[in-house]
Amino acid sequence: MSTKTKYPYFDSLELLLENDFLFKPFKPLIPVKAGNNIPEMLFSKDFGKWQQYVNGAKATGPIPFAKFNAQPLVVAFYSQYWGQAGITQLLHLNKLHHEVKAVGGNLVVVIPHKETLLPKLAWKHELTLTFYNDQQNDIARQFRVFNEDSPAWNLFTGVDENVPLLATYVLNAANQILYDHLDLDLSDTFAADEVLNAVHQAAHDANGRRSA
Repeated sequence: MSTKTKYPYFDSLELLLENDFLFKPFKPLIPVKAGNNIPEMLFSKDFGKWQQYVNGAKATGPIPFAKFNAQPLVVAFYSQYWGQAGITQLLHLNKLHHEVKAVGGNLVVVIPHKETLLPKLAWKHELTLTFYNDQQNDIARQFRVFNEDSPAWNLFTGVDENVPLLATYVLNAANQILYDHLDLDLSDTFAADEVLNAVHQAAHDANGRRSA
């Protein structure tokens, strides 16, 4: 009698149990909007996390930590992985920087890691901006423009790092958002006049409270 079987031989080690598959649920980003509050936004006083440029040259001046809590603040998120769309945003922020200060506000560009191209970019475009290295994405998470379970490469072609969305916000001294802009199609940027109006209104309200 033949000992052959009609079933092919297999090794039990070839079996893959369900636990071998790591399933990560997709969580869509729901960024904060105008009218929302950021409960607690603390910038580190570690000077190693800050980079300042004046007309393209790296500067070593003091960081106005106290003013960040007492004055209107423009917070913008940037990464070199956004390519030309990111550069366009930086150029718009650079044009806006002095006007923001003139109406009583401050401006910080939040970056998720050490930007290797930033010094050359700043010099080439004569940037006058302050950058904050949010390496753990703590600030980005508070604005809900970053999440490990919603990587940027799932949302945008050509982006191969999980970085915060290109976004711009204006906050008052109470950490309430007065203006928000998300560049979701990478072809638009914030409206400068709307940003300035929000900063001016926040500064006006703060002055009114102090004089009351």
